[in-house]
Amino acid sequence: MTVVHPVSFESNDADNTLNQNVENTPAEATPAEPEGPTFGQLGLPQQLVTALERRGIHRPFAIQTSALPDALAGRDVLGKAATGSGKTLAFGLPLLARIGRDVKNGRRAPRGLVLVPTRELAQQVHDNLAPLGQATGVQLATVYGGAPMYRQIQQLRRGVDVVIATPGRLQDLINQGEATLAEVAVTVLDEADFMADLGFLPVVKELLDQTARDAQRLLFSATLDGEVDSLVRRYLKDPARHEVKRQGDDAPPAEHLAFTLAFRDKLQVATELASRPGRTIIFARTQLGVDRLAENLKAAGIKAEAIHGGLPQSARRRALEEFTDARSPVLVATDVAARGIHVDDVSLVLHYDPPADAKTYLHRSGRTARAGAGGVVVSLLLPDQVGQAKRRFRTAKVDPPLDRTRPGDRPILELIASGVAVEPKERTQRDMRRGGGGPGGRPRRDGDRPGGHRGGPRRSYGDRGPRSGGDRRFGGERAARPPRQGS
Repeated sequence: MTVVHPVSFESNDADNTLNQNVENTPAEATPAEPEGPTFGQLGLPQQLVTALERRGIHRPFAIQTSALPDALAGRDVLGKAATGSGKTLAFGLPLLARIGRDVKNGRRAPRGLVLVPTRELAQQVHDNLAPLGQATGVQLATVYGGAPMYRQIQQLRRGVDVVIATPGRLQDLINQGEATLAEVAVTVLDEADFMADLGFLPVVKELLDQTARDAQRLLFSATLDGEVDSLVRRYLKDPARHEVKRQGDDAPPAEHLAFTLAFRDKLQVATELASRPGRTIIFARTQLGVDRLAENLKAAGIKAEAIHGGLPQSARRRALEEFTDARSPVLVATDVAARGIHVDDVSLVLHYDPPADAKTYLHRSGRTARAGAGGVVVSLLLPDQVGQAKRRFRTAKVDPPLDRTRPGDRPILELIASGVAVEPKERTQRDMRRGGGGPGGRPRRDGDRPGGHRGGPRRSYGDRGPRSGGDRRFGGERAARPPRQGS
């Protein structure tokens, strides 16, 4: 069964409403209350309905309305939905409903498993679902590289119901005898296409082979071809297929602009745009480029943070906290390091360096215009980059006007004037003790690597892919090396 909802992404994402809780969103950017059935009418247990209502979520969004009935009925589900579509609750609610029916006390092996490509996404999913898990007595834990392994081992030894994990770290813990998937009844694969891009699917298959053949499987991906299709055919049994389309084919619901400029003007134009009120993410090609650009922006008096795989976990966490709370409203990032950044109310995405392909362009651009808010995507192009950029735009199905610009030109000034400031948020001592999460949680990073490992240390992949080095003991990145992100 295929269910297609031709709705815009501008009206979805209960996950972000629940999870990111990025405060001070302008009233005009708040998505309208969805119409249609209630969570209770879709068959969700009353405990979870009440927990959602306490968080101001009363009706499901498109992907949730589509997928929940089949998932709650125990069917395998194949969901085609991009980041920002509300899919975390689409798989999280049926997972909690099923596991919550038979919660065990004392030491217990996990019965629910959520596999994600990045540590940021692992933490985000946890922050989304943990408050709802409390309503049903379901205990959740995160397992990912770049964090102390002994703490994760302690959690597993105490007993958990659901593990949210990146593949490499989970495999390490299994090899050490600290985790088992023998009792897993529900498995979720989130952002399966990105796991394939990172080379994680061999590890994912090894993990899935350790779960029961009759376990329920929920797979969500923005694309379903190639390696993802082979995964679907091998592990999902007659899956119910659900897809949410966004208006304008696959293009993000954002305004797309492109400026050609001389190399000598590029930094100045970027600096002017970075001064625009509101949250801005700037993408640069290399880690060194990210660092240099962030330092230049700071020298110009702009509060900016850098994030890439070469930074230690603590630095990446701090950068994301500063950005999420709008104390530093500008984030400069590499492609991989930004994969797990799912923050609402990002009003501008700036392609300082052109992306490698149309898929990366769409991914970068998707950091804005989320949860019903508007957004602007700007590409800065040197003259010799224009031809390739036009081909990339055609493939991405966007048609931005291409204008010549210089610092201080009217289009730049109009963009700056259209920005809306976001009030910085200060974290309480309680938030800091919980690891920095605000009332609705916050995004974090990831660090994992594809490939198995038998009994010893493993590598964590950085922005450069499978050959990056990692902490040989705990599967995280070295402090002086790049990780990746998702985020």
